[in-house]
Amino acid sequence: MELAYIPSPSHGVLHLGPIPLRGYAFCIIIGVFLAVWLGNKRWIARGGRAGTVADIAVWAVPFGLVGGRLYHVITDYELYFSEGRDWVDAFKIWQGGLGIWGAIALGALGAWIGCRRRGIPLPAWADAVAPGIAFAQACGRWGNWFNQELYGRATDLPWALHITSSTDGRVPGYYHPTFLYESLWCVGVGFLVIWADRRFKLGHGRAFALYVAAYCVGRGWIEYMRVDDAHHILGLRLNDWTAMVVFLLAVVYIVISSRLRPGREEIVEPRADEDAPAAGDETASAEDDKAADKTEGKAEAESGREDKGEDKAEGDSVDLGKETVTEPATSSESVTSSKSATSSESAGSASAAESEKESGEESEDGSGDRSAARDEAGSAKKG
Repeated sequence: MELAYIPSPSHGVLHLGPIPLRGYAFCIIIGVFLAVWLGNKRWIARGGRAGTVADIAVWAVPFGLVGGRLYHVITDYELYFSEGRDWVDAFKIWQGGLGIWGAIALGALGAWIGCRRRGIPLPAWADAVAPGIAFAQACGRWGNWFNQELYGRATDLPWALHITSSTDGRVPGYYHPTFLYESLWCVGVGFLVIWADRRFKLGHGRAFALYVAAYCVGRGWIEYMRVDDAHHILGLRLNDWTAMVVFLLAVVYIVISSRLRPGREEIVEPRADEDAPAAGDETASAEDDKAADKTEGKAEAESGREDKGEDKAEGDSVDLGKETVTEPATSSESVTSSKSATSSESAGSASAAESEKESGEESEDGSGDRSAARDEAGSAKKG
């Protein structure tokens, strides 16, 4: 008896009336929203416009779903086109079966179309969404848990996955939870890309290439543990060969791109500059509001000072009124003093004139006496 294991859900679908709610579909939808949300934040940080990632995802996601389903159907065609199989099942995507290689390839085509319509470079957009794609894969792998598929070899480890379904050739038992291994690996790949992008400023598609290379490393050893039916080439599963080839292509791209176009793109979305004035206007309006508040505060302070000044002016006017009452007396006194000073000056000038006249008369009398004395003396000498 196993004391510890990971249980499998008894049902992979819940029915809300006539509407089926499938766990596989929910995991994919959650992953898509997570990838778009994180990609949008990274795109804005790179200088892009908000909403661009979602607009391009409208093209990339449907193309990716179709590509993933096509890859699965082509590589496992015997599940749908062999004797006793119904080819209509190839369209039942909710039953599981998406190949990541086809999803990335055809999803890139859809993203390229969306980028051309928006006039932005595909490599820059791919760099922004690369970690989000890894996290989306981590969520999507839990859809395999709901469908009890993609498990590994039998094991007695405490984290073994308990398979209870016997449909499609399954044998109930305890197996390696390869879906969980890949989910955790994808989480690590996402954080690796975020760290490397911040540390080395990856650009021109190199962050996306790093995600592809790192994912291929994990997919190689996880694929080797799986026991579900698959095509083999030289003793290895087809997906192992695919992982090796894609890994080499991603590494070669990183090396060549770093030599031909080092650094990171300075402008990822030219039309994003149109949003800058709007942000500047908001900032300016906020600053204007602050300035207006300051101006109103100063105006209120000045009005308060003016009110105090008016009160002071009223008090000064009362004092000035008192002074104006005493001013007529002061002016009359000054007039009287000026009149008295004028009269005294005129009197003094008149007395000075009289004294000058008297002295003149005295001088004339003295001169007359002296001339008479000289005449008398002259007549005495003659006699």
